[in-house]
Amino acid sequence: MLQYDDLTPPERAVWDAFPAGRPVDLRSGTAEEDDPARGREWGAERTVRAEVLVALLLGANATQRGAVAALSLAGARITGRLDLAGADLVHTVHLASCRLDDAVSVRGSATRTIRMTGCHVYDVDAQMARIEGRLDLRGTTLRGGRLALTNAHVSGELVLDGATLDSGGTWALFAGGLVIEGAVFCRDGFRARGGLRMPGAQLSGGLIMSGARLENPAGEAILAEHATATVVELTDGFSATGAVCLRGMRVTNRLTLNGAALGGPGGLLDCSRTQAGELDLTPRTAPPGGIDLRGARVEVLRDNAAVRAAAVRLEGLTYTSLEAEDASPRGPVAVARRVAWIRGAPGYSPQPYEQLAGWYRLIGHDDDARLVLLEKQRHRRGTLRPLARLWGHVFDATAGYGYRPWRAGGWLLLLSLVGTLVFGAHTPTADKKGEGPPFSPLAYTLDLLIPIGGFGQRGAWHWQDDAPMALSYALIAAGWLLTTAVVAGITRSLNKN
Repeated sequence: MLQYDDLTPPERAVWDAFPAGRPVDLRSGTAEEDDPARGREWGAERTVRAEVLVALLLGANATQRGAVAALSLAGARITGRLDLAGADLVHTVHLASCRLDDAVSVRGSATRTIRMTGCHVYDVDAQMARIEGRLDLRGTTLRGGRLALTNAHVSGELVLDGATLDSGGTWALFAGGLVIEGAVFCRDGFRARGGLRMPGAQLSGGLIMSGARLENPAGEAILAEHATATVVELTDGFSATGAVCLRGMRVTNRLTLNGAALGGPGGLLDCSRTQAGELDLTPRTAPPGGIDLRGARVEVLRDNAAVRAAAVRLEGLTYTSLEAEDASPRGPVAVARRVAWIRGAPGYSPQPYEQLAGWYRLIGHDDDARLVLLEKQRHRRGTLRPLARLWGHVFDATAGYGYRPWRAGGWLLLLSLVGTLVFGAHTPTADKKGEGPPFSPLAYTLDLLIPIGGFGQRGAWHWQDDAPMALSYALIAAGWLLTTAVVAGITRSLNKN
């Protein structure tokens, strides 16, 4: 049991100030001397035992009529473990520019606002804690341990602006199942060495990481599988060395990586099965490990040249609107850029082509949609067996897989002209002299090219010379081929329309 007489002068100052919530400031006023990183050099005049603070927060010396007790301490070296696990705390805590030699634990506690600003601490364990207010760690450095918030519930914001989490291991933030009714702020130079693990977290106010720097090249810089948030901002110089895994995340408004640098070692962006109102995929540098958008569902998808040049997995991705930061959405050049984007993915999948063509139809660009579907067939052709691939080349050359049926008409006109000129320079032999229609080179050519019906020329005349005879056989074969291509093309066009 602590006795007042056993307290040191700085401890007595804290003890006396606590009932009225008065702040106690032990700082010297010199920035270099007050740096918590040098806190081990502070003497007894700035040292407070953790057990004194625990006693106060658990109710010791808390009664003063007309005042609200609170712990407010600045510039102190706190020795020992600040262990409040399982406690029911009714007082706010504000530690500023303090050095905590050991860990802080509010595991399983129910507490009010906790502020540890500009401090230097080994480890903070707030797993399963319920904080009725804000958890404010702005400017604080955690070195060697981690910030543990698994299944914690914070009714206000989690503020990590300017903080440094250096775990020296895999996870710097361990926050699976975290519920934040406000937002999570990691701005103004926030840095993490080790990953941020937040699977299943519920971030009602969003995740704001503008300018944050994350380093975990051997694993995930962020792991937020199946988390939910109103908005996610990884912008304004945000950088990640390691994978950014947002698989299955649900973002009701905007998920943006505008200006983010994802090109560090181990870089990978996994947004598979992610749902977002708007996905702004316009980083400054794309991750070398590629981008996974398989099964993602977004209303608006915006990208840039850096993303289109990366390896992007697109199978199952659906979007209502597609925007490019650096290009117009229409015209052959834009379509070629989009097709190259799809082609950059490994393997062949028809769905990305169908999705892109459907979007072009939605905005009224039917010609662009047909270009996309034509490229889909050309991509598919490379997966076929040799005979089917050969027929694909023929079908493409003659009718553009049904998306260019006018090509068959051009071939018919060209072959009609060749046949008319060749047959007009030679004299055929009548099958029955004095019977049948007079010979017409054009009608005879058309009779050979058109398999159905005819002008009565093919059965009335035959050739003795080898050249016209060979040409007639070639025209018959070409006629069947072109007619088949035209019918298939018309059928495809009708089906698509």
